[in-house]
Amino acid sequence: MTSLTATDMDWLAALLLDAGAAEIMPRFRNLGEGDVQQKTSASDLVTEADVNAERMITAALLARFPDALVIGEEAVAANPALLEDWSRTDKLAFVVDPIDGTFNFASGVASFGVMLAVVEAGETIAGIIHDPVGQDWIMAQKGSGAILRRLDGRESALRVAEPAGSVGRMIGSASWQYMPEPERSIVARNVAQCLGNVGYRCAAQEYRLLAGGHIHFALYNKLMPWDHLAGALITHEAGGYVRRFDGSVYRPEHLDGGLLATTDLDSWNMVREALWRG
Repeated sequence: MTSLTATDMDWLAALLLDAGAAEIMPRFRNLGEGDVQQKTSASDLVTEADVNAERMITAALLARFPDALVIGEEAVAANPALLEDWSRTDKLAFVVDPIDGTFNFASGVASFGVMLAVVEAGETIAGIIHDPVGQDWIMAQKGSGAILRRLDGRESALRVAEPAGSVGRMIGSASWQYMPEPERSIVARNVAQCLGNVGYRCAAQEYRLLAGGHIHFALYNKLMPWDHLAGALITHEAGGYVRRFDGSVYRPEHLDGGLLATTDLDSWNMVREALWRG
């Protein structure tokens, strides 16, 4: 039993909706000069929408859960020490990505999302991914399955696709951009064995595709907790199989080791072998 209730989940979903409506969507395709800044590279951006949405979400979380920790992407960018030992606390922790897919958002492309994970005693106990454009959510609590919730309150269960049986019949998302060479070139080349590859530059939307049964795998090398904790839990609760590249269980403290999420164990092994074949 966790300390997070169904009422809390409803409140969290509503908070992400409100942040999208108040801070994100008014700025979509309406960013002014100086509203977009580079962080580590030309593809790693932050906008006024990211900063203001995270500030709004953080303030609301601390008002409702005053003893909790909030680990936000932009707060950590300003103070990396926030990531030190955060997952080892017994406190409830909220991990927030105010806009996942900032490059798309800043480019006027409608493929982005707001991600929130809840961690307790070192375990991810809940995850919510909100689409501010479609105004819906994919969400899960540990042990309770995963759902798609629409704005009108309708809900439907999420379920990963049936196993494809071979890599040549799989559609996947392989984010090889942050891999070192020669691994980067090997994986990028071998993705061509698949039936198809999607690359949204947005884990929020790629996890939605995977948990909803539309693709068969998603692969990431860069692991930051706000990018993957929510999506990994939702995928698991939708019946999927999620592990780091070495086969170990992905946990909140992991910042390296890559992540491969698939429909089932056999598919995980197929993808892991095929995409790294030299």
